[in-house]
Amino acid sequence: MKYYVDASVSRSGNGSKEYPFRHIQEAANLAKAGDEVLVYPGVYREYVNPVNAGTEDARITYTSVEPLKAVITGAEEVKCWEPYEEKEGGGNVWVARIPNGLFGNYNPYTTLVRGDWFIATFIAHTGEVYLNDKSLYEVTELDKVLNPVKSRTSWDPDFSVYTWYTQQDEEKNETVIYANFQGADPNKENVEINVRRNCFYPDKEGVGYITLSGFTVTKAATQWAPPTAYQEGMIGPHWSKGWIIEDCEVSHSKCSGISLGKYRQPNNDNKWLTWKFKDGTQTERDCICQAQREGWTKENIGSHIIRRCNIHDCGQTGIVGHLGGVFSLIEDNHIHHINNKQNLAGAEIGGIKMHAAIDVIYRRNHIHHCTRGLWLDWQAQGTRVTQNLFHDNCLPLPDDCIDPSDPGMGEDIFIEVSHGPTLVDNNLLLSDRSVKLATQGVAFVHNLIAGALTAVGKGTDNGALTLSSPRYTPYHVPHRTEVAGFMTFLHGDDRFYNNIFVQQPKRPGMVKIYDYLQGEGKNGWDDGNLDVGTWMFDNGYQLYEEWVKDFDGYCGMGSPDSDRYYIHLPVWAEGNVYLNGAKPWKKEKNCVVDDTHKVTLSLEEKNGEWKLNTNLYELLPEITVGTISTETLGMAFEPEESFENPDGSPITFNEDYFGNHRSLHPCVGPFENPDDAGKKLN
Repeated sequence: MKYYVDASVSRSGNGSKEYPFRHIQEAANLAKAGDEVLVYPGVYREYVNPVNAGTEDARITYTSVEPLKAVITGAEEVKCWEPYEEKEGGGNVWVARIPNGLFGNYNPYTTLVRGDWFIATFIAHTGEVYLNDKSLYEVTELDKVLNPVKSRTSWDPDFSVYTWYTQQDEEKNETVIYANFQGADPNKENVEINVRRNCFYPDKEGVGYITLSGFTVTKAATQWAPPTAYQEGMIGPHWSKGWIIEDCEVSHSKCSGISLGKYRQPNNDNKWLTWKFKDGTQTERDCICQAQREGWTKENIGSHIIRRCNIHDCGQTGIVGHLGGVFSLIEDNHIHHINNKQNLAGAEIGGIKMHAAIDVIYRRNHIHHCTRGLWLDWQAQGTRVTQNLFHDNCLPLPDDCIDPSDPGMGEDIFIEVSHGPTLVDNNLLLSDRSVKLATQGVAFVHNLIAGALTAVGKGTDNGALTLSSPRYTPYHVPHRTEVAGFMTFLHGDDRFYNNIFVQQPKRPGMVKIYDYLQGEGKNGWDDGNLDVGTWMFDNGYQLYEEWVKDFDGYCGMGSPDSDRYYIHLPVWAEGNVYLNGAKPWKKEKNCVVDDTHKVTLSLEEKNGEWKLNTNLYELLPEITVGTISTETLGMAFEPEESFENPDGSPITFNEDYFGNHRSLHPCVGPFENPDDAGKKLN
């Protein structure tokens, strides 16, 4: 059955091609397994709640007839602005009075962003004000609308003087919004406000096998999405299986654009924030075990696909998830400009932030200009990050530095408290900090790494000032969700094969942060390292053949050396090249260090195409390396699982960044053919 929807018709019909529905929800109420909903161009100011699930063999498909021309928005236009007559406003400040009946049971201008791991001292509502598809900056008092001050944390400080403030008129039951439009007339421009919480999202669990194809989805008043709470987005499967979200443009969610996240556990929903007596890490362990009891299995949850989407300008994350995103494929997406306003602060921020990315593949994505690129937190087991382009994922620091104590320095990839196996191969990692490595069990193969590895051996305790508080996190039965055990972190168990490390010039602002974290701001979470290479493993990490000797002799009850079980795990490194002052691990085998030449790396963007300008391959020293495979990498220590495909089959790393076949003695780094370095990368 095909249902047709057209916002331009004067009256809703029966859903046929001749008499289409006017609203997508009318079709969503009827569509069943195997049906297709075809949506014509137009702006659909509605919350679409898919009522019925498809099946694996008969999906329900929602398609924009013309790509990106059907727009689902959570916003409403506001054309009732009046000048605010305060002399200090200088004619730039306007006021709108919105009847609260518009919002139903959810008013974004009385609902604060809140939740576990959100910095609760930061005041923000889930509502926004938009001027010509660009969100203004909320402030906490009217005077900051009348006399706005340019932000020093925003990536777009010039626009940060476009401010708004809200309050309630209880007597008239109205939301009052004051906004500084800097000379623009809001009644003549396109001014909108968030009204709806979600755009395309089932209100119940288990509505699986839905395809959303080709839509523009924008401007929803989403709530903060930590792993210990119900995680929502503008779009999301809401704890089900088998969704496909493809060829969509997703933007301007207050918090998260797409959620592959956790269902609501009423007894453990933001429990750290609300009950307060258990630490957040413990409530996280509790919610994982509860989900296991309540049906979190490979058969019921996950296996989603997000592909070819343009995801940008969201406040918390482009894609968020915990538990619900297992066994998924995230490929060929453009994810950029996430958390650039710096209007939200906390631990759950990034282009992608996913807990429990079990057997998730991140492939051929372009992730840039985000506070943090990809954050894999807890249980990155069987996770593969391959053929991606990362760059400019950090703070846009001026020379004098925004705030050296700010822990959110950002990096391309943050892998946190996971036991692996986590595989990072054939990527370009070009930000100041390439990888934050507060974890173990990671293999790096054939990458170009132009930023530092930071937090090696750090960041896996729980931050207690007087007590030892290691974070115990779960590992799982290979390629399943069932928990196999919990363990804290010994660090190491990492592999580095056939990578190129290039030290780039250090920005003064980053250096100031590094100096701060080495001195008065020293902490256990982040060393702020900016020196490229594997040299951080010089401090107490052994080769496998050294480490295994510690276990010679009796290891049973009464063993004379129980500490052997709590030393760093071994590290493997071979076939890497270090340039421009990048430094190798002192125990590395068959590496080349060349400091005599000056390698330059820069990205050039033209008409949406990104290319790498470099002399790297003119100067790259010769080194003979072998083909890397699952057999080479072995198994991650704690889960005793090999670095292999989600179906358990072995991997041979015989394809490069572009998918070209590698030779028997491949070229180091992501490109097998040096001439390919100048090709379009995205």
